[in-house]
Amino acid sequence: MHHGNHFYGHAHVLAEYCGLDGGDPPRIEGYLQHGWNVVDGLGAGTPYAPGRPIFVWSERTRRRAWSMDRPLATVIGAPFLYILRSTEDDAPEQPREGTIWYPFHGWEGQKVSGDHHRLIDEITATEPGPITFCLYWNEFQDERIRALYERSGRVICHGYRGYMRMRTDPRFLHNQLAELRRHKRVASNRLSTAILYGAAAGCDPAVYGDPMYLDGEDTPTAARIRREWPELHGTAPDPETARATALAELGDGHLASPAELRAILGWPAFGAGLPAKVAA
Repeated sequence: MHHGNHFYGHAHVLAEYCGLDGGDPPRIEGYLQHGWNVVDGLGAGTPYAPGRPIFVWSERTRRRAWSMDRPLATVIGAPFLYILRSTEDDAPEQPREGTIWYPFHGWEGQKVSGDHHRLIDEITATEPGPITFCLYWNEFQDERIRALYERSGRVICHGYRGYMRMRTDPRFLHNQLAELRRHKRVASNRLSTAILYGAAAGCDPAVYGDPMYLDGEDTPTAARIRREWPELHGTAPDPETARATALAELGDGHLASPAELRAILGWPAFGAGLPAKVAA
């Protein structure tokens, strides 16, 4: 099993949904897409063992995988949607307020370059507030960067993604969903997984500001994303149109029942699972 299957607690979420031990998920017989991307669902640089299945979020991603000689791609929907459909809002009557803003981030292999000062100025000039800045763990641990954002709003981190199946926060997506449900808007300087999650969770999305760049990034891909998904870019996209696109990219309509998902992932055919009503 590729260690990326545990990123953000994805394997843990799916195991719990299937009625298995969410604290110790079984081995997934293949590769699980761990974030939104515009290729075959695998992370950049992921070594692929030919003939192994890929479990992708959407039909569009499955078609791209097929075109890239990855025929064993199966659509199961994003793990986030399984939580969204099965987890009650803790404060459904509390009005949403403010914006949760996700600055484009780096990771272990690539640092992000850009002007945080200028980005923050644009954010504070655009958002009515209050603003919650959600930094990726990489930037959250950088005291200099964190201090810049702390001057202009609340700063949080959803948790550590995990690496090589170590230090994975299995509650990462739960933490993220709880925060998204508190906010009226979700925004970033890049169209990303967080924007899709926010739109699916009922936030009004926005994508604007200095896009920043990763070291050695393929910039034509970033430009292609802006061209291909214009309905999600700008300071105030149409919320309903944006939400429909987000749900399609996350695989809405393709969620499996607990029994189906156990069979797809190669997991034991036992466990109580969750009520059938949470599966689409």
